[in-house]
Amino acid sequence: AGAETVKRAVELDLASRFQESLVCYQEGIDLLLQVVKATKDEAKKHRYRQKISEYMTRAEDIKKHIEKEKQDGKYHKQIRIEENATGFGYEKLFQEYLTEIVSEVWVEDPYIRHVHQASRYSLYNFLRFCEMLVKGPCKVKTIHLLTSYDEGSGRSQQISGLEEIQHSLRNYGVTLNIAFSSSIHDREIRFNNGWMIKIGRGLDYFKKPQSRFSIGYCDFDLRPCHETTVDVFHTKHTKKM
Repeated sequence: AGAETVKRAVELDLASRFQESLVCYQEGIDLLLQVVKATKDEAKKHRYRQKISEYMTRAEDIKKHIEKEKQDGKYHKQIRIEENATGFGYEKLFQEYLTEIVSEVWVEDPYIRHVHQASRYSLYNFLRFCEMLVKGPCKVKTIHLLTSYDEGSGRSQQISGLEEIQHSLRNYGVTLNIAFSSSIHDREIRFNNGWMIKIGRGLDYFKKPQSRFSIGYCDFDLRPCHETTVDVFHTKHTKKM
């Protein structure tokens, strides 16, 4: 397993998919270290240690390269979520970027709207996103939401729902600032540690559950997704709304 993981790391490395490569190198090194502990043959141990040393050196080089890209504002990672894929709950997608220094979040999404829209649960999705922020490990104090008004009779329910979320967040020491725009089209989420995430479908990339009692209704990791692309960037300066 260690050899296969390292082989995958090398393939990703050669393809310049450095972030994924680094994860595989780290996993492969851990597995090979376990093999070394269980091996009694000193000659084999020596060969394993040599290889592990080479992989650790390469992993450190990749770390430095990624860090330089972050500092230069050139970092870019892309995740493709396939149709009906599972395992892409908000924690899995965002947790890597929610470091302890994150205290402010900006959400731009034109479709944070009424819960009874056909096939849309956008208000609930936004609530789940806020719950993730409250749980930490980040110490979020302010969330800025820019969205568009619901069309027709759903507007009052949309505003009411957002105000309920706003009031609930206050109980956890978090301020939700809500703004509306009729011209917003882009969907992006920014954290004040420099990370920016653009999701093709915004927060609404989950499929409608089959029923209120189907697997995936409560646990978003088990909820099938619509096909979409997630682009992750790191910039020196996070723009303010």
